[in-house]
This record gives sequence, C-alpha cells and structure tokens, in this order.
Amino acid sequence: MPELPEVETVCRDLRSHNVVGVPIEEVSVLWERSIGSMGVDDFYAGLTHRSIEHIDRRGKYIHIHLDDRQSLLIHLRMSGSLSVRKRNSPPDIHDRIILRFASSELVFHDPRKFGRMLLTRNPAVVTDRLGPEPLSAEFTETMFYERLHRRRGRLKSILLDQSFIAGIGNIYADESLFIAGLHPCRTGADLSRDEASALLHAIRFALNQGIESRGTSLGDGEGNFASGGRTGSNGTNLHVFRRTDLPCPRCSTKIERIVVGQRSTHFCPNCQKRKKNSLQCKESVR
Repeated sequence: MPELPEVETVCRDLRSHNVVGVPIEEVSVLWERSIGSMGVDDFYAGLTHRSIEHIDRRGKYIHIHLDDRQSLLIHLRMSGSLSVRKRNSPPDIHDRIILRFASSELVFHDPRKFGRMLLTRNPAVVTDRLGPEPLSAEFTETMFYERLHRRRGRLKSILLDQSFIAGIGNIYADESLFIAGLHPCRTGADLSRDEASALLHAIRFALNQGIESRGTSLGDGEGNFASGGRTGSNGTNLHVFRRTDLPCPRCSTKIERIVVGQRSTHFCPNCQKRKKNSLQCKESVR
C-alpha cells in the first residue's frame, strides 16, 4: 500500500501537469464502488465545471481542493494510481474514474478495486481522525515523546496507527525502527526521551529518503507502485524490509521476520535487541 513518500510523489507529479486551474468538462465513473456511498449523479454534478485549485497530501490521502471549496480525497489503497494522459485516450480495463479536461484527463487506475474517492465539503470527517504529520516542524520531539509515553502497545503497531501519526505503513515503520535501533515489540511508554528523539529522527530520515527516491516499488506486478509512468527507486535503500535471512547491513546478522499486530515485521535481532519488558511477539516466520 502506498505510504507517505509514495503519496507525496503522486501529488508532486500531478502538480507538474496542466490540471490546476483547468475546468473539469466531463466525468466518467467506470466502477461505482470507487466513490463509496455517493451516488454517481451527485458525483458528476459535484465535479463537472469545477476547477482544481490545489493538490496536497494529508497522511496517505491525496487532497484535491476545488474552486467551490469542495474537497476530493483519494486513498490509493493497495493498487490505485493516478495519471494524466491525453484526452479520450483508449481506456484500460482497470481504469475506474476519469476526469476530463479540455485536452487531457486525470485517470484513477485501480486493478484490485480497493481505492476510494470521497467528494465532500467537510474533509475534516477524514482528516480529523489522522494524527500529526511526521515531517511537520510543528510536531516536536517533546510532543512525540509525550504521545508515545501514553501508549503501552508495541512500537510497530503504534507507528502503523494513523490516529497516532499519519502516513507511515509497513515499509517505513520497519525501516525507522531499524535506523533507531529499537525492537518492534518495545512499548511506547518504555522509551526514554533520547530513544523517542532517535525514533522521530529515524522516521523523518526514512520518509525523506523515500520521497527523494520517488517512493518504494517492489515487484513487477501491475499493482506495484508507479507514478507518472516511473517506479520508485527507494527499494535499494531498504535495510530490513522483506530481507528475511539476508545479512544485516550493519552487523551481518540474519534479518528475522515476525508477526506484530497481524503485520509482517522485519528486524535485526542484534541491532534491535529485545528488552525484558518488551511485549510478546509471535515466533519468526519463514
């Protein structure tokens, strides 16, 4: 599933195309579930003749601001992607929604059909449920420590909780914990101020590196992340994610895979030593 760096890459690519300030002339919904519970007619009426004023990101959501103060929130989920192409190009079998401009069209492509669009005048119904942005200067080390100190769950699960911190998924949680040298089953309340500070710096390093590399693309399937026809190169920067039994880049110990909160989790048992008060994790999975 695309995480913060991948979604940020999509937003930047969309802003580089000539879609901002151009009226939407026509809308096609090719898979109705992609717009959730909203009726197709209401979706058409809400978007037709509207213009995009700005495109930004909140957590894993793409936020398209329209000229009438409506918001189009897009969650790519497992296999969704957005691209801009010449108007009236032949549709692909997995195209779900098309917004047509005078000479181009914005296409929501989603082979696995899990992605969603929400057209609303109140984006807070989604964004208010999200935690702080990890790259925001307003999210200080003190705030991070205080929020962690109130949580007694496993660190891996805490980082995946979008109400705690927005935008982090499986890849960047594993990588951040490795960079900070913290076992994924440590508890949030157990961390010292120095450890919390190290974790926040690790999160920011991993996310910024992912953005600079245009995200992480793994595998060759159609659902693999790509934006603007280009895959991300951050896979070459990964230390532990999906590296089970390969040597740790720091100490050469074999990377292990366990399950934390039903999520596959990768770590180095030497660089990320377990403490006595860590919560129980499932055994290694091969």
